[in-house]
Amino acid sequence: KAVVSTQSGHYGREHKLNLRMPITKVAKGREPNWKEWDQKAQKSGLRNTVFCGGGDTYTGHWTNNLKSGKGTYLWAKGNAVYDGDWLEDKRHGYGTYSIVIEGVPFKQYGGGWKNDKRHGYGTFYYSDNEHYEGEWYENKRNGWGRMYYEDGSVYEGRWDNDMRDGEGTLRMPNNNRFEGSWSQDKKNGAGCHYYLDRGQAYEGVWVDNIPKCGEMKDVKRDAAPRPTEYPIPDLQLANATAVIGQARDSFMPED
Repeated sequence: KAVVSTQSGHYGREHKLNLRMPITKVAKGREPNWKEWDQKAQKSGLRNTVFCGGGDTYTGHWTNNLKSGKGTYLWAKGNAVYDGDWLEDKRHGYGTYSIVIEGVPFKQYGGGWKNDKRHGYGTFYYSDNEHYEGEWYENKRNGWGRMYYEDGSVYEGRWDNDMRDGEGTLRMPNNNRFEGSWSQDKKNGAGCHYYLDRGQAYEGVWVDNIPKCGEMKDVKRDAAPRPTEYPIPDLQLANATAVIGQARDSFMPED
């Protein structure tokens, strides 16, 4: 409020006038239409089936226009379907990947995923009679795992870069087995092969699946279904343990 003094020429008296300042309201600017339309177009929360490129479809949850949460993706050309967890447009968490044959899905992998790759613990079916269950790292068998082969053999042990590597046991269909070290998917290092069908065992050193140096001995020969005709005679070599040990060391891989 402002006060203004004036002189009256007729009366010679001072008058005070009260003047109020006008109040001006600034109108809020309206958001452009495209922002409203874009917000409505953003996919968030649970959505019905969304058609993607190439005829693929996705049904499930979204966050900020990215597949996140539970959802199912169907590849039209690849005849495959993934059902499980998503994070920022990538398979991440737990999910199953299946191949669709004549409209029927057959599970190929079920387990953990990270950044769109098999990761963590999961089971992969290579065929009806061959599958792997164990740990994965970036789509490859890595860590501990058990592999069931088509011929009935079972490997249980360590894996690295999709190959048997480290300590592991291979059991054959006839119950014979190998226990020992592996490298690059082959027997390498110290190990023992039990020939239980004939009551014998070979303990020694292996190089690329070939036994190089060791000792063959009888093991539960009397209980074997097909024992050898004669038992293995006792080793008469003087200081046999030292001689065999030295020979083994010559084939052992360097640390």
